[in-house]
Amino acid sequence: MAQFFPQLTKQTLDSMNEGEKRLAQRLAASLEDDCLVWHDIPISKGRYYPDFIILHPSRGLLLLEVKDWKLSTLEKIDKSNVSLWIDNSPTTRKHPLEQARQYIHEVVNRLSRDSTLCQTTGAYKGKLIVPYGRGAVFTKISRKQIKTVIPDDQCENVLPDHLVIYKDEMTGSADAKRFQERLWGMFDYQFGESLTPDQINRIRWYLYPEVRINDASRGDLFDTDEEDPPDRIETMDLQQEQLARSFGEGHRVIHGVAGSGKTLILGCRCLYLTQAMNKPILVLCFNITLSQVKDRYLRHGVR
Repeated sequence: MAQFFPQLTKQTLDSMNEGEKRLAQRLAASLEDDCLVWHDIPISKGRYYPDFIILHPSRGLLLLEVKDWKLSTLEKIDKSNVSLWIDNSPTTRKHPLEQARQYIHEVVNRLSRDSTLCQTTGAYKGKLIVPYGRGAVFTKISRKQIKTVIPDDQCENVLPDHLVIYKDEMTGSADAKRFQERLWGMFDYQFGESLTPDQINRIRWYLYPEVRINDASRGDLFDTDEEDPPDRIETMDLQQEQLARSFGEGHRVIHGVAGSGKTLILGCRCLYLTQAMNKPILVLCFNITLSQVKDRYLRHGVR
């Protein structure tokens, strides 16, 4: 089973809409253990909320947008927008593939600034070391039904078949291998090499600055004023990040020996909340040492 951020608990699933829940369960049942999946976690200073970001060590970085639209509400689709009828009134939404394209474009541009994440030889020299792709998931529309809205001669141009997963592939009885093939078919190319743990951590370092350790600047993703990337980075481990993102609501008590990362988890949680809620976060502590650690986060709206 893939590792999810936040962890797939009943509370997490209940917070998702119906389509996101179905896709999360499908991903959990189909993906390998070394695959990382982030759901609805803000990037780019909270401006963007991709539905799902998948990082597979040997496949690449995949961004998915999930839509629960029904065929009866779908009026028209072009390459940029979608016309829907919602509550008996016409509504225009951005095309999910265009939405995903903009998200992945921003991510790739930022990662490509780091020479250690770029190819050094061969035909792809200077390009990102990790393949990347994007796709859309329609959880309530089948492949056959979509052709009643889009003429056959326009379908491949508006909704390329290999970039869309329909409800046909979302059922529990659908073949897991076939579902995976649909996901990996969204990549335009493959390099045939797996990412190292260090490379994965560096990608996480850029995607989610809140997991950084001992970074004085804690610059945000897509911050054009950020200095050149450091040669050496430190990040929270995957278990710490998962715990920080999986608190849910209510009170929580974190137990651990000295040096196990309790304060790191607190810092990550605070930074995540400032992005997700766009509100200042109050942190109270009982000694000078903890207060000094807390001060590292003051510039991010944590008090």
